[in-house]
Amino acid sequence: MDHELDFRLRLILGVALISIMVGGTADLLMDRPQTWLSFHVVFETLMIAGALVMATTLWLGWWRSAQSVVALQGSLEKQSAERDAWKASANAALEGLGRAIDAQFRTWHLTPTEREVALMLLKGYGHKEIAALTHRSERTVRQHAGVVYEKAGLAGRAELAAYFLNDLMLPEGEREPAPIVDRPHVNAMGV
Repeated sequence: MDHELDFRLRLILGVALISIMVGGTADLLMDRPQTWLSFHVVFETLMIAGALVMATTLWLGWWRSAQSVVALQGSLEKQSAERDAWKASANAALEGLGRAIDAQFRTWHLTPTEREVALMLLKGYGHKEIAALTHRSERTVRQHAGVVYEKAGLAGRAELAAYFLNDLMLPEGEREPAPIVDRPHVNAMGV
């Protein structure tokens, strides 16, 4: 909710409840009742007490909400700082990995176009996707991929990915054994 609208709502409700309390109290005093146990006096007193309880309840609710907003903002700032720190760390690691991958591509004597296709294959893009992204035909992309595999001495995309990622592991002491998962049988049609 907009802060200005929230403030206006609080002000209107506060004025209304204070008006009920002040008006009811003034009415009681101006009536100068003979007895304080008449219906009119009890009714007015209950109205004043109800307005007071309502005003107190609303004020406490608003105060708790404001405290909750402050706590949430603090939590969001902390999460943002953690995210930014992780991104910086990850970017440094990825930059180093990117340089290492490019160095290996150069060792294999890949052309700039072949390096681009090989990197996109590593990222998981298919031939059609690479063709669309690089504005080449799918046939050309397949030819570049084939040359990459031939120059690298690899059988295909899986071996290319394994070449760079096979030894990638979590740091010692933080690894847990991989769970054994029963995978459903998939036939040649993918079913």
